[in-house]
Amino acid sequence: MSAETPAAPGQNDEHYLQVFRRNFRTWRGDRPFWAGLFIVLGGVPIAYFPYAKLQLGHLTLAMSTTAGAGSLIIGVLLVVLGISLWFQKHVRTFAGVAAILLALVSIPVSNLGGFLVGFLFAMIGGAMAVSWVPGEPDEAYTAPASLAKGDVPQGVVAEPAEPAANANAVDDPNDLSGTSPSNGANGRHSAG
Repeated sequence: MSAETPAAPGQNDEHYLQVFRRNFRTWRGDRPFWAGLFIVLGGVPIAYFPYAKLQLGHLTLAMSTTAGAGSLIIGVLLVVLGISLWFQKHVRTFAGVAAILLALVSIPVSNLGGFLVGFLFAMIGGAMAVSWVPGEPDEAYTAPASLAKGDVPQGVVAEPAEPAANANAVDDPNDLSGTSPSNGANGRHSAG
């Protein structure tokens, strides 16, 4: 029995919700998740308010405008841009700029951009999407800490290294410079 095996089966099993939460956190960290969420939250009120009817007692206040279709299109586009940020992180700059432009267009088209709520969410989400940059992995995660420079993991056979003199040999097939003395080249290349 090794130190890594549990004393009893099922003793160190994690709950499936903990595993899901850890996997979701890892997935969320690899993409502009919060920017996409803000853009989606900005698109919902922009698309909803022009079609909403507010009840104040017996008084029904209809906020529908002549630009209801434009508001619906802007809201749906913002939701699509936010979701695309989650699943296609390479479109972050385009989606961020498009979200900012759609938020600005929503001010005159859809009840001041969803009563400024949708406008502000879409603007903040678009700015977050444009400014998001994928993180670099830490050095601690690139190489396991348990392996020192000379250590070889169990089961791995170390191959002898080639001498360094063969790397710069004249007949080396990997020499693509064309400037070796064996072919008479002196380092100048003809362009023609």
